[in-house]
Order: sequence, then C-alpha cells, then structure tokens
Amino acid sequence: MNYRRSGRIDPEELKKASIDRASLRRVWRFLSPYKLLLGLYLLAIIASTAIAAVPPLLVRNLIDTAIPYAQSHHSLGQINVLAAALVGFALASTAVSLVNRWFASRIGEGLIFDLRTALFDHVQRMPIAFFTRTQTGSLMSRLTSDVLDAQNAVGTVASVLSDIFTLVTTLSVMWYLNWQITALSLLVLPGFLVLDRLLSKRITALSRRRMKLNAEMSTTMNERFNVSGALLVKLFGRPDHEQREFARRAAAVRDTGIQSALLGRILYAALAMVGAVGTAAVYWLGARYVVNGTLTIGVVVAMAGYVTRLYQPLTDLASTRVDVLTAMVSFDRVFEVLDAPRIIEDKPGAVALPDPLQGRIDVENVTFRYPAAADVSIASLEAEGSKLSPDPSAQVLRGLSFVAEPGTMTALVGPSGAGKTTLSALLSRLYDVTTGSISIDGHDVRDVTLASLTEAIGVVSQDAHLFHDSIGANLRYARPEATDEELHQACQRARIHDVIAALPEGYDTIVGERGYRLSGGEKQRLAIARVLLKDPAIVILDEATAHLDSETELLIQQALGVALAGRTSVVIAHRLSTIVAADQILVINDGRIVERGRHDQLIGEGGLYSELYETQYARGIAPSPSPGRASPAGGSVADAVVALP
Repeated sequence: MNYRRSGRIDPEELKKASIDRASLRRVWRFLSPYKLLLGLYLLAIIASTAIAAVPPLLVRNLIDTAIPYAQSHHSLGQINVLAAALVGFALASTAVSLVNRWFASRIGEGLIFDLRTALFDHVQRMPIAFFTRTQTGSLMSRLTSDVLDAQNAVGTVASVLSDIFTLVTTLSVMWYLNWQITALSLLVLPGFLVLDRLLSKRITALSRRRMKLNAEMSTTMNERFNVSGALLVKLFGRPDHEQREFARRAAAVRDTGIQSALLGRILYAALAMVGAVGTAAVYWLGARYVVNGTLTIGVVVAMAGYVTRLYQPLTDLASTRVDVLTAMVSFDRVFEVLDAPRIIEDKPGAVALPDPLQGRIDVENVTFRYPAAADVSIASLEAEGSKLSPDPSAQVLRGLSFVAEPGTMTALVGPSGAGKTTLSALLSRLYDVTTGSISIDGHDVRDVTLASLTEAIGVVSQDAHLFHDSIGANLRYARPEATDEELHQACQRARIHDVIAALPEGYDTIVGERGYRLSGGEKQRLAIARVLLKDPAIVILDEATAHLDSETELLIQQALGVALAGRTSVVIAHRLSTIVAADQILVINDGRIVERGRHDQLIGEGGLYSELYETQYARGIAPSPSPGRASPAGGSVADAVVALP
C-alpha cells in the first residue's frame, strides 16, 4: 500500500488539480512508443492475478479430497500432485512477478528518459532571457523530482489494474464458495478506510515536510560547497555558525523521519489487526458452517486465504485518486516547461551563412527593448509569488547604425549601462532586435540558422567560463574532433601551452568548478585558445585584460593579437588605452552612438570619449598595446568583439 506519497506536490495544488482529456492525450503521446510493452504488461498483470487465485483452491482440494483419500486408500499420490502444483504455481508467480517488474521498469525508466531528454533539449534552446530570470534549483526540480513523480503514473495505473483484477477474481471465487462469509469479510472494510484516512494524511504531511527540509538542506550544501560559497564562509570566519545551522536542519529531517517511520508502523500494525479481525470472523462463521455440515474445512481455509488478498487492493483503490492527481500535476509541471516559448530559434526556411565568410557586419537603425517577462519566463520557476509583467523594458538602444568592414576592429566604449553589452548580445543573436536589422555579409541574422551563426562568431568574455573537466575537454568544446596537435598549436598561439605542459597531468588536468584551479590570466588565455580552435570569422571580445597584472595583461594582449588577426572584431573596451589603434571607435551613451571615429580624431574633438580617456589617464592607467593591430603573421585584426550579457 502506498502510504508514503511524494511530498513534492503542494496539497493546495492537488486540490485544484483535475484530470482533463487534453492532459491525458499529451501523456499518451509520451507513452505511445511503449504500446506493445503496455499491452504485454497488462497481460502479465492478468496472468499474475489468475495464478495467485489458484493456490487457495488447491489447498481446499488438499484438505477436503486428497487427505481423506490418502487416509482411506493409503496412497499419497493426490497429495504429491497437489503439493507439486502448489510449488509450480509459486514458481510461476515468481516468474510472472519478475516479468511484471521488467515491463514496469522498462516502461517507467523509458518514460523518465524521454521526459528528461525532451526537457533538457527544450530548456537548453531557450533564450538567454529565460535563464536570467529562472531559479536554477526550481528548474532542476522539474528535470528530477517532477519527472520521477510523472513516471509514477505508470506504476499507479498498473497498481489500479492489478487491484481491480485481484478484487474481481477474489470476490468471484469467494462468492462462489460461500456468499455469506464473503459478505461478512466485507464488513471490516470501513475500519480499513477510517485508518487510512486518519493516519495516511498525517504520514503524507510528514513526508511533505521531510522533503521540504531535505530540499533546504541540499540547497545549503550546494551554496556552501561550491568554490565561491566555501571561500565566503572561510573569509568571514563562519564555519561554527554554518555547522549549527546545518545541524538544526539535519535534526529536523531526523525527527520527521522518526515520526514518519513510527506512524507508518502504527498504520501497518492497525491494518494488520483489522485484517486479523476479518480473518477471525471468517473462521468463526466458517467453523459454525463446518459444524452444521454446510461447509467443508477446506473451503473455510481457502476463504481465509482469499480474505488476506481482499483488503489490500480495497485500501489501495481508496487512495488512488490522490496518487493519480499527484502524477498528473507532475506531468502538468513538466508540460509547463515544454510549452514555454522559444522566441529565439530558426525561422522556417532559414539558410546557413555562406562559407567562406568575409565577416562584414551591418547594423542598421537598430532599436531594442528587452522582452516582456511573460514572453520568456515561467512564474512558477521564479521566486515565490512572482508575477510576470506583460510589458517589455524601456528602450535600451535607440537607432544604432554602423558598418564593420571585414578584418577590422570596432571598439565600443561608453559609460556603464549605455548599451554596449546589449549590442554585443544582439550580434550573437542572444536576443532579437526590436526594429531595424543586423546583417552579416548581407544576410539578416534572423534569416540564417543559429548553428551557422554560432559557428561564425567566437566570444571571449571578461569572466571566461570553464566546465569542471579537463583542460583538453574544455578546449574541445569548441571543436570536438580537434586533434592533440591542433590543441597544442592553439594553446601555443594563445601563450598558454608552456603553462599546461608544466602541469603534472598536462592537458588532462581538471580545472575545477568554473576553472577555479587556474588563475584569471590562465583562464583568459584558455578561452582565447578555445576561440582559436573554433576559428570563427568574427570575434566578440569583452575586455579580457581588466583586473589583471601588467605581465599577464601583456601575454593576453599578445594572444589576442593572434586571435583577432584577419578577423572582424568588435571589442567592448573598459580600458580605453587598449583600443587606441582600433579602425573605428563607437562611443555609446544612453543607447545612442554619440561619437565615432579613430582615437586621435575623437581626442581632438574633446567630446565624451576625450573626457573618458583623460579621466582614466588621470587615474594613472597606463596605455596598453592594442590587441591585434598587427599579428605575428603581420596581418591586421578583425572588426569587432562583443561581450556576453
């Protein structure tokens, strides 16, 4: 009996839940690949129920026929046959139960696989705006807990079918043997239902609280055990406080576990007692019929055996509605994510960018507002009580236009919040322009495939992200088929090969979470090597030398000189000394291009750029070599590098 239902579904959500045909049709679409297995599973359930109904009848024949015959004829033949039959049916029941388990596991685990892969594929293709708003923990819950609860629908339906078949066969045989005893055995059913309602609700509430406490404890561990969290705890000297808080949460989990286990045992014991009363009633009435000569002893024993099979399915069916609704709510929560719109995707008829690509960028009269929360997010994945606004943001970009010629560098400068990062995101099509257009080699980025656009653009961000994997695996994320020699060449050009070669495990060295085992400069050079391995026509660069020491900055500038050579680059510059040799500098303020030109020209105009440059110079920020004005091969650098939002 399922008295430990999932505590992950809010009871209020269950009260509002219903089973509608549309949801059932969607569930069936996920189950339809398993139609044959479902049919065989149903047959196996029927077979299991039929096999389980036979042994009490064999016991009746053994007592009423075989034993008296053996006494009168001094022959054990019938006893041996019936005993062998009992063993055979036990073996058959075991075999069928294993078959049932295989079918249930194959269908259930297959459903989990299908739901998880569908969710993962859909989520990873969601726009970046979705991830800027969504709580990662809530999203992970959909991929884990809700998928598992949805999978329980298979077990619930199978259990219902098994319970129904068991009831039908058991009551039919019992009624055939003696309807009076059958009616008496049903009189204790209200006792089962009352106990189930009284105690199972309490157990469910405790289970729900335990799940919540476990989730809070897991969240605490996730936050404290990642590198940033562990560093914060150590720097602020709070390990004792953290230990006490964790112990408090762990103690609450312990206490609810004890209470839940005790209540579960009380419930099982109480149900067993009620079942014993029902069995005693069968023997009591059956014994009277035996004394009166109405029934045989074998029939009474068989009836007692059937009674033990009668109560469990009756109580299970009484709680089926909650189990089915729980599974349906989980399906609905999964479907809610699958139904979330992907506003950035290939349009019908999208074409690939030409190969080879020159790398000319045309930005024409671009305006942009960040999309409305209601268009990119799901309220239940945000903070509790969140309401998604149907309105887009205020205007961020206002009529931007410029051209970045192939092989040139375009620098984006301006105060914080001016719109530089937003423009870079539009170039990579992390967002779509509100009006206007962005074209690469004459092709609007909205008309080309995302795969070809991603292949054409490489990004080096200020905070280079590395996965918790080896250096080689992180590099091959750009090009999985790259050879070791190609990896070494890219790292040599990025001025990082010697550092990697000096490590004990070389390119097999694990970089740690977010690359924390490497210095900032090493991470940046690995990111540059990754872009070199990708070999894009356009590079988007968020100032990669900020907050680095002079020696490391020089190495990265040299690496960037190689990375940008011959490519169109767009560079967001925080340190203006790094872009003095850019082919064009665009000064952005309040979403508009307020100045444009080369460094010397803009300095001479005495405008915002000159003011920003003089402010930095006054603070003692020395000029740095501009990345890529001349590569080691002697070529000029590409047009523009843009930061990720």
